[in-house]
Amino acid sequence: MSTIPKDLKYTDDHEWARFEADGTVTVGITDHAQKQLGDVVFVEVHLVGKRVDAGEPVGSIESVKAASEIFAPVSGEITEANPLLAEEPEEVNNDPYGSWLFKVKPEAGASSDHLLSAGQYTKLIGD
Repeated sequence: MSTIPKDLKYTDDHEWARFEADGTVTVGITDHAQKQLGDVVFVEVHLVGKRVDAGEPVGSIESVKAASEIFAPVSGEITEANPLLAEEPEEVNNDPYGSWLFKVKPEAGASSDHLLSAGQYTKLIGD
């Protein structure tokens, strides 16, 4: 059974989103996702400084088993990528909820209604 923090929101694509006090959204992948991927060997967020739409690919994460796209959970500007993961991508496996991938500043009026609660995400993955 995966640990699913109740204070986060989730996407159907297995990203988590934490809404910060400064208005930004910190994004990572869930414990379920990192378990499915296996040993993460590469993380890249390639749209820093760009405006993106919710659901748009913003980077990729690669493991020894597979490569997967990373998607923006909300529309806005990608403001930062986690520099630690360029050198230590395995931190995603060690601490999926502490190892954020990128941050986005939502645009005015950006909706987060499509994001899942912890309970909804638990049902999605069948945990």
